[in-house]
Amino acid sequence: MFDLKFIRETPDLFDRGLARRGVTGLSAAILSRDAENRGLITRLQEAQARRNAVSKEIGAAKAKGGDAQPLIDEMAALKKDIQDGEERQRQLEAELTGMLAAIPNLPADDVPDGGDESANVLVRTVGAPPQFDFTPRDHVDLGEGLGLMDFAAAARMSGARFVVTSGPLARMERALAAFMLDLHTGEFGYTEVNPPLLVRDTALFGTGQLPKFGEDLFRTTNDYWLLPTSEVALTNLVREDILEAATLPRRYTALTPCFRSEAGAAGKDTRGMVRQHQFNKVELVSITTPEESDAEQERMLNCAETVLKRLGLAYRVMKLCTGDMGFSARRTYDIEVWLPGQDTYREISSVSTCGDFQARRMKARYRPEDGKGTAYVHTLNGSGLAVGRTLVAVMENYQRADGGITVPEALRPYMGGLDAIAPRMG
Repeated sequence: MFDLKFIRETPDLFDRGLARRGVTGLSAAILSRDAENRGLITRLQEAQARRNAVSKEIGAAKAKGGDAQPLIDEMAALKKDIQDGEERQRQLEAELTGMLAAIPNLPADDVPDGGDESANVLVRTVGAPPQFDFTPRDHVDLGEGLGLMDFAAAARMSGARFVVTSGPLARMERALAAFMLDLHTGEFGYTEVNPPLLVRDTALFGTGQLPKFGEDLFRTTNDYWLLPTSEVALTNLVREDILEAATLPRRYTALTPCFRSEAGAAGKDTRGMVRQHQFNKVELVSITTPEESDAEQERMLNCAETVLKRLGLAYRVMKLCTGDMGFSARRTYDIEVWLPGQDTYREISSVSTCGDFQARRMKARYRPEDGKGTAYVHTLNGSGLAVGRTLVAVMENYQRADGGITVPEALRPYMGGLDAIAPRMG
């Protein structure tokens, strides 16, 4: 969400930033409505002042026995002009709000320009993909071969893009989530939160999912929305609040189911667990000051990377270009993990800084230490990690020739000491 004052004072800067995201010519349309609205406010104030004066003049005229009809006629005309003006002002303000709400965040200066993922920039590659003396299978073949992953049963009860895991594979998913939460809370100082899974429109508007991306969400019949990511709940913990600078940064983490309709992903990743309507994710959210937000993003990126390092998984970090970033982000790093079954890297986390974009939508502010007024906080979010995709990565990278899966050492304390998921006999 943007401040109209910023657009008035720097329309060229505003337009240049949006042009990098493929959006052009908005400042003129916004400022035209803004100018009309501000002019209308002035005229309404003048008309109201004149109306008050005429009311007194009518009383004086009647008291002297004079002809008050011209003043009465003027009063009627003023009343209609004010009613018409107020209706037009409401229309203009609704148009301005709608336009501003649909505009994506401006990219940071260091974000590479580009129209799609082909323009993303490799930051670093960590670890080497494992070498197998057999042809590696993907997680679907592995899970079904173990009898612990059932897409058919899930489809019978829920349709496509769902899965049922069971036995030690279900336990491994739970172990991964617990391992991530313990790491983020124990070593990185995040506060664990158990938030609601149902939220109102205002919460989704605050983080930028609404109004533009409603079709990607699941909505109940009584106007709740299922969380598409716990970023929504965690970031909204500070909505309409004024925080003390000494309490920042605030770092939150949560494990929740996430629900997405995947309306824009028809035909993509239809096989397996990579893109589902329901999945578990450990989310990281930071609330901080403008001065610390860039450093906080690097810190959050390290937190997410550490999960993969501890699990011994090869990955790479990409800086997303302007055409591939999310709506609310001003800079995003994607972490992509190596999947032997697909012979490629696939996204497992996005770590974004949003500047004050979400804070303006949520009216989330802080009081600087000098005590002079208030300012908007900066918000950041990242996956720490997507649990289902991490399960996929562990299965494929730790698979054995016999179809079993070695349990990474970091997970064994969470698996009751189990060191491998053995294949079915016979």
